[in-house]
Amino acid sequence: MKSLNKKHTIWSTGAILLTCAIFVSCKISKDIAVPDAALPANYISQGQADTTSVGKLPWKEFFADEQLKQLIADALEHNYDLQFALKNIDAAALTLKQAKLGNIPTVDLLATASSSRPSDNSLNGLSLSQYLSTKHIEDYTLAVQISWEADIWGKIRSQKAAALASFLNTQEAHKAIQTELVNSVSKGYYNLLMLDDQMAIAKQNVLLNDSTLKMITLQYQSGQVTSLAVQQAQAQKLTALELIPQFEKQIAVQENAISILCGHYPGEIKRDVNLNNILISDKLEAGVPSDLLSRRPDVRQAELALSKANANVGYARANMYPSLTITAQGGLDAFKASNWFNIPASLFGTVIGGITQPLFQQKRLNTFYKVAQINRDQTVLQFRQSVLIAVEEVSDALVEMNKLKQQQFLAAERTNTLIVAAQNSQLLFKNGLANYLEVITAQSNVLQSQLQLAAVTKAQLDASVDLYRSLGGGWN
Repeated sequence: MKSLNKKHTIWSTGAILLTCAIFVSCKISKDIAVPDAALPANYISQGQADTTSVGKLPWKEFFADEQLKQLIADALEHNYDLQFALKNIDAAALTLKQAKLGNIPTVDLLATASSSRPSDNSLNGLSLSQYLSTKHIEDYTLAVQISWEADIWGKIRSQKAAALASFLNTQEAHKAIQTELVNSVSKGYYNLLMLDDQMAIAKQNVLLNDSTLKMITLQYQSGQVTSLAVQQAQAQKLTALELIPQFEKQIAVQENAISILCGHYPGEIKRDVNLNNILISDKLEAGVPSDLLSRRPDVRQAELALSKANANVGYARANMYPSLTITAQGGLDAFKASNWFNIPASLFGTVIGGITQPLFQQKRLNTFYKVAQINRDQTVLQFRQSVLIAVEEVSDALVEMNKLKQQQFLAAERTNTLIVAAQNSQLLFKNGLANYLEVITAQSNVLQSQLQLAAVTKAQLDASVDLYRSLGGGWN
């Protein structure tokens, strides 16, 4: 009875110590929560906040042009950067799956055979010769070994948390790449439309200058103007002509770039719409800044980096504490091959429990722990910075859209005025009320103004895409 009470006391004490150890393990490393970003209620250039955000729209709904949507779909299917990101997700998923098996004991199958011949003058040699009438000893073992480490201090739990954060990070990285891909393809497409428009403007201006040159040439032949007038008219025509090969080169380069984004060899990009046919919504809502925490992949990556840093601190701290390992081994063992499978005589089994406490590595382990804490503090700063950058990008896009709208209106007014002025200059020149310099200057102004108007229109489209991306749109 005394013996039973003693055993009960030992087991009770052990259970209490284990419970305390598990409780203490929860306090070994205190996780840092995701810091409060203290986001503003709305964007500085937004006015009254609205919970509606274009960033929540799928890209198929945000873009209206069917050819652009086809290009984006093609890029999402064949782009190599995106495929590489998917492989990273697969690798992280396997790592996470393996980390989840951390609490499962490791099982190894052992099969060994050994033979040794001790010295005849040794104790083992004399014993073998005397009792077994042999000069060598053999040993044959076939066993299963099981080893398990008790996760008292949360070391394995920290590894699981780090693996989970890494897996989720790869998913966010995939979203970030897709967002940038949608942004790049759409901007490249709009750039093609702008170059097409500028090419048409240059060709139209060449025809206009050709008509003016013919008119000045006739006046030169009749003695009304000098050869200088003809030469300047020719120079103006050549200026417009020079733009055409420039635009052709830029169009070819842009088509090649879009083809590469789509995972194809350089080739022609089909398009049959005009730059001015792409409509921009007058009201693109930005929502509230707090949406960025869940919508922006880069902000989510910074948040997951903090989760991983917390796990690394916990793992580094747990390494400083004792580890409890239990190992069991069982199987067949015999000193003669003929008796190897003689059951049950050859059966054996052992169970070993051990506690390992690092003694002379505390300084090194403590350094690793402090470095992990510093890395965690850095991830907090990076998270806060990512939120600041996200809010800044949205604010910049809102300002850009607003100002470009005003700029586009003024550029269109200026272009229309210059077109009328160029038409009037030709009429006045025919009637002798204006000189050739006024005609050439008016036509040059029209050319530059039309090219600038096309660039401003394209910049408006880019700004709408930038707003969509900065709000976290494009990955869904």
